[in-house]
Amino acid sequence: MRRRIAVVGSGPAGLAFARVLHRHGHPVTVLERDTGRDTRPAGGTLDLREGLGQLALEKAGVLEEFWTLSRPEGQAMRILATDGTVLRDWQPDPGERANPEIDRGQLRDLLLRPVDVQWGRAVTQVVPQDGDGALVRFADGRQETFDLVVGADGAWSRVRPAVSTVTPRYTGVTLVETSLDDIDTRHPDLARLVGDGSVAVYGVNRALVAQRNSGGHVKVYAQYRTEPDLHPADGAAETNADAGAVRAALLALFDGWAAPVLELLRHGTAFVRRPLYTLPVDHTWAHVRGVTLLGDAAHLMPPLGAGANLAMLEGAELAEDIAAGPPDLDAAVRAFEEQMWARAGRWAGITTAGLERLVSPDPAQALALFDAVQPS
Repeated sequence: MRRRIAVVGSGPAGLAFARVLHRHGHPVTVLERDTGRDTRPAGGTLDLREGLGQLALEKAGVLEEFWTLSRPEGQAMRILATDGTVLRDWQPDPGERANPEIDRGQLRDLLLRPVDVQWGRAVTQVVPQDGDGALVRFADGRQETFDLVVGADGAWSRVRPAVSTVTPRYTGVTLVETSLDDIDTRHPDLARLVGDGSVAVYGVNRALVAQRNSGGHVKVYAQYRTEPDLHPADGAAETNADAGAVRAALLALFDGWAAPVLELLRHGTAFVRRPLYTLPVDHTWAHVRGVTLLGDAAHLMPPLGAGANLAMLEGAELAEDIAAGPPDLDAAVRAFEEQMWARAGRWAGITTAGLERLVSPDPAQALALFDAVQPS
């Protein structure tokens, strides 16, 4: 029996879910509010971990294609003191495949290729139907019923209220993102500073990280602690039209840091502010027939390399469970949720503690964390 299944959101979780179902010959409807694949920038680079994101790609049948696109050299990591002194300079061994990087856009296209996404389908509400699937309401006034609705629609999920009243809470840390293009030609000194992977500088309650993407593109992330009442209530990213004013404010915030580090901010082109929110580490919900969640919709955590990996694996695992064809779809979803909650809770605890150490009053905490997790 073929059941009508929809996944809301075409991020890594939703696409991994859809791709694995597609691989097993099971139809799935992907509902995405964006009007097309290029409506918004895809974002920066992701490190896909062995046993997590890489396992999801294997389940989707695209792991070999991933190796042709990924950048193992992107695992390199350099840490500087605020005066520019090099504290750590880790380079991956040849053939190291623990956490290779891939641009989000490349990953999206890799998973998207055979999947039929319904673009411009903005979901406003999901309503469980007395044990018989769920009703999806759209911004255009239409509605549609499915046997199962999977919410993979991120931090401010429109599906989550169908199963949980919990909302994200501000961590106390805000991130401002900017970028540099064609860095190897236009800014060769900064290209050498960043290297093949990332460079990070940690100060008192603030940090600056620059990460190489493909094609000479570098993302720069300024992170700092600030009060929550300075941010919009829904935590939405906010692009500031006055780039000069934001640049000046950041340069003042990081005043006294080494000149080459500040150059990363001086040459940034546009600035996007992202207050960091999380869900409680132990977030679960009373199971609701016909609805479940994946990724940030289920367990929003600090962006420390685990969230997307977990989301993709969850999507792949749930798809495999459904494709196995148990007579009781709801039993499969219940079992999946129990497994997801246990694993996500462990990672949420790790990443929450990690953020506290990376943006802390004591910069030595960040260095100690790097030494604890980095291969020797």
